[in-house]
Amino acid sequence: MMDIELARTFLAVVETGSFSAVAKELNSSQPTVSKNIAELESWLGAKLLNRSTRSLRLTEAGADYYERC
Repeated sequence: MMDIELARTFLAVVETGSFSAVAKELNSSQPTVSKNIAELESWLGAKLLNRSTRSLRLTEAGADYYERC
């Protein structure tokens, strides 16, 4: 079963648009947030976010999952 915290982390990343902001909010680190998103993507079997150093965009699967959350 998927940990609900992974979904909450995903929602926070989408809403803030930043892994670093979420890490700060959760008193965690950016690599931990990134690992959690990767774990969620692995569990769901779909890429949820397109990431670059300057942007963060939902994939189609990510947008669908966000709507369901």
